[in-house]
Amino acid sequence: MRLITGYFPLLAIVAAAIGFLLPQMFRPLSDFIVPLLTLIMFAMGMTLTFSNFKSVLKEPLKIALGTSLQFILMPLTAFLISHLFSMERELMVGMILVGCCPGGTASNVVCYLAKGDLALSISLTMVSTFLSVIATPFLTLLYLGQAIEVPILAMMLSILQMVILPVFAGLILNTYFNDSLVKLVPALPAISVLAIVLIIGIVVALNSDNLVMISGLLLIAVILHNLLGICSAYVISKRFNYDDKTCRTIAIEVGMQNSGLGVALATQFYSSLAALPGAVFSLWHNLSGSLLAGYWSRK
Repeated sequence: MRLITGYFPLLAIVAAAIGFLLPQMFRPLSDFIVPLLTLIMFAMGMTLTFSNFKSVLKEPLKIALGTSLQFILMPLTAFLISHLFSMERELMVGMILVGCCPGGTASNVVCYLAKGDLALSISLTMVSTFLSVIATPFLTLLYLGQAIEVPILAMMLSILQMVILPVFAGLILNTYFNDSLVKLVPALPAISVLAIVLIIGIVVALNSDNLVMISGLLLIAVILHNLLGICSAYVISKRFNYDDKTCRTIAIEVGMQNSGLGVALATQFYSSLAALPGAVFSLWHNLSGSLLAGYWSRK
């Protein structure tokens, strides 16, 4: 089991390569993405207790800091990178839309595997998603001069189904049946790693045609956006004298966006070209998150 978790970054890269070179292997599995995410969240819940969430609620400044950085750093960084690279209008729109989105569920998975504060990560995802109904349209208007409609009800329903319910179910099992399940707990990280590796392969396979159209400039811009968000959030969190576990969690949550929402908004309100940065971000942050989780879990 430790061998699987230890080679998580390598497995993620191999899955991405196979998904790109042999997409037909993974494309038929597209319907399994949501069940796999649900399985991961359930496994996470089995490592949590109610006291974990109580401790998070006792320190609301952590949630305030993480959420503030989410909606300040990411859109501003996207705006600056887009202008620095002199991107054409549609690609700049896509970059900024991703920056204006809340944290995604992938951040919870990476936080879990990176041995961060999972309860804090889930809380940050929920809060940023709830606030995005106001923050995302406002930030889009601020940076792009056009307000958009955020499908908050659909997003909250998705988080309820994929995050809250499975985590709560795992938490209940851990609380009341811990003695019976204690032997299963050490296997949960390995199960989660295999599930997220499979998800990465499927996501890459589904986007393999778009990957051919990606320019080196866009790829560098997306990588910079993601890494600057993670690094800046980590450094700022350290300035607040938080422990390393908290800093990891805030950094991951800030740097990993709900890029799927960015793609949907770009497609609905702009164009397919504007959706390309979101698609690239979705692929890249899974890979960077895998590498980061592998590094921090060993550290």
